[in-house]
Amino acid sequence: MFENEVYERMINHQVTMSKSHKKIANFLIENRETAPFLTASKLAKHVGVGEATVIRFAFFLNYKGYPDLQRHLQEAMQRKMTSAEVLVKTTDKDGSTSDVVTEILGDDIQNLKTTLNQLNTAHFEQAVKNTIEADRIYIIAYRSAASIGSFLEFYLDMVLQNTEMIRQGDGVSEHLLDIKENDLVIGFGFSRYTKRTVEVLKYAKQRGAKTLVITDHYMSPLVPLGDLKLIAATEINSFIDSFSAPLSIVNALVTAVTRAEHVKVEKRLHDLESLWDNFDVFED
Repeated sequence: MFENEVYERMINHQVTMSKSHKKIANFLIENRETAPFLTASKLAKHVGVGEATVIRFAFFLNYKGYPDLQRHLQEAMQRKMTSAEVLVKTTDKDGSTSDVVTEILGDDIQNLKTTLNQLNTAHFEQAVKNTIEADRIYIIAYRSAASIGSFLEFYLDMVLQNTEMIRQGDGVSEHLLDIKENDLVIGFGFSRYTKRTVEVLKYAKQRGAKTLVITDHYMSPLVPLGDLKLIAATEINSFIDSFSAPLSIVNALVTAVTRAEHVKVEKRLHDLESLWDNFDVFED
């Protein structure tokens, strides 16, 4: 999590932000090392809005003005400087871009470090608890995010036997018809975010179900809809998103759940091994 309330204010107020204010918030969050030293006019030019909009943004967040907002941004940056310097060293900026595998793996290393540094461990621990205690688990993951959702469904349903991934967008209402308060809905969403994911999470909240979102940014439209939020960096130097960090969070979630429920899981796996042997599932 961010170590200063300035970013928390942006996250908590995003639902009521105008499009211009969201642009400013996104820029400030994505450029935490450089943005705090920009004047209001320079920040406005970088974002593509008017200087007056930047000033109104500061008042919108309940600061006394832009200088007050800027001071809080600088204080937050100073507290994160050590980890930021470590992150910069994870990618060799002087390396040749022709060596794609080195470049992309380096980006993923940075994504993993960024994710680890900003991960809300309290939310993670509660996510493990909610997963174990849920009567039913529904996974919402569309387009490319479906790959991660399917992976999570495979392992959770193997050991818990109560997990379903909603694959058919048009039939989602039928799948969620009987959702209850003690069910858990896990939503995956990465830029560009699908409207259907947002709609399903809104419905889950209306039904009183617990919600966990795994997304790429604190300004993601999924964040206000999650009781719990796990943020994973996905940016690499390509038109695709990298799912190394989100998948690592999923790996951690499954591992934590199985360790907490190890007695039940061990018996389940022994039973499965007998079944797999009976059907000759694996190559010897």
